[in-house]
Amino acid sequence: MDHTSPFEIAWLDPQLAPVLLGVIILAVIGTTILFCCGIVAYLRRRSTRYLLITIVLGLLVGRSLVGLGTVFGVVPMTVHHLVEHGVDFTIAVLILYAVYRSGPFSGQNAEGDTDSGAALSDSNGD
Repeated sequence: MDHTSPFEIAWLDPQLAPVLLGVIILAVIGTTILFCCGIVAYLRRRSTRYLLITIVLGLLVGRSLVGLGTVFGVVPMTVHHLVEHGVDFTIAVLILYAVYRSGPFSGQNAEGDTDSGAALSDSNGD
């Protein structure tokens, strides 16, 4: 790969390169912020459900970085597709597993502590 600029890649229309680059940069920034929020939430809750969601958010960051690497010609298109679709599948599996682990609502989550919404409204007198 000799490409160093998204404006020189054959498969990318030079007029759309700034738009694609802007969208991918915003995706990297946005998913990184969400991933950091996920880490904070996991560190506060320490539950499997929050860990799974944090992993999913981390995969979204990686997915965005692969897209950025593809635009700059660092990641070949074939690798891009393999990684992106593999990450999509992994995200779907992890989200479905988190939902499955949640089970029916009974006022307690899978880890045994009370539902945070109910606990907050009871403790605040709302």
